[in-house]
Amino acid sequence: MRLIEKVWFNSHPAKCLLVPLLLPLSLLFWLISSLRRLSYKLGVAKSGLLSKPVIVVGNIGVGGNGKTPVVIYLIELTRSLGLTPGVISRGYGGQAPHYPYLVDSNSTAVEAGDEPILIQQRCQVPVAVGSDRIASAELLIKHGCDIIISDDGLQHYRLQRQVELIIVDGKRLFGNGLLLPAGPLREGQWRLATGDLVIYNGKVSDSTNHSFQSIDMTLAPTELCNLQTGDRIALFDFIESHACVNAIAGIGAPQRFFDTLTNYNFVIEKQQSFVDHHSFTLADFKKFDDNMPLLMTEKDAVKCRDFCKSNWWYLPVDATFSQTDQQVLQDKIKAAI
Repeated sequence: MRLIEKVWFNSHPAKCLLVPLLLPLSLLFWLISSLRRLSYKLGVAKSGLLSKPVIVVGNIGVGGNGKTPVVIYLIELTRSLGLTPGVISRGYGGQAPHYPYLVDSNSTAVEAGDEPILIQQRCQVPVAVGSDRIASAELLIKHGCDIIISDDGLQHYRLQRQVELIIVDGKRLFGNGLLLPAGPLREGQWRLATGDLVIYNGKVSDSTNHSFQSIDMTLAPTELCNLQTGDRIALFDFIESHACVNAIAGIGAPQRFFDTLTNYNFVIEKQQSFVDHHSFTLADFKKFDDNMPLLMTEKDAVKCRDFCKSNWWYLPVDATFSQTDQQVLQDKIKAAI
């Protein structure tokens, strides 16, 4: 974990130096972002209304909160309602030949970014990437999509939306509660009350003691998939024969992945964290023994397939909700269509 993240989330002693130094920049960030929001609210800056409904899945902070599993869940939910969903994304880290860029089976993470590739491969759904989310959405509508799911983009006020789902990491929550760069927040916690639904990734003890509606989500793995062959093995069958593993994670909150493995009784021999959206090369894996299984997230796997080894596996996870919370989420979607 980078030092600044330790300051944000773990009350590292360096906070006594860094936070005071960064607070003026946070004040500037607050001023600029507030003026930007106000310009859209007053109509000075123009927002675009699409011909099809838009669901935004976002967060008020930086880092991995669990947006992508929610997007995947929504793809299946909207399909069950008879809709044809499409997904738009910024495509962070990608360098596409043009924008908006329509992801297909031949696209790479270098072109489109890791999350759009993961979503397209897992769900076989139209995905368009680009900084202009309106243009990306219009491209998908031309390809027959009748509902648009935006992976991130809560602060992209130029795109009007019918539903806002705000994802919160139930463990890290809001860190020190400060705006960037002194803290991890893009917007203050007041923003939670303006969304349609807050989804906590992991339960929090005080989730009912606030003025906004919220539900709880759990990320549940069921199997491991081999990067090289595509073979799938049930999680508990894998553990019986390969309890001791190595592990890597290049996501917003790597420790969450390592904790998941230990919670399922894996013994991690060696582990290594990388920054979110890290571009992997074979040199990143020199420290690991080829004879021991190497486990990674599905998001990391899409960037490692070109040089993966036979003993590399990824752990896909699915967003799961209680029956009551499923109904709450479904009602929100139905009201938008």
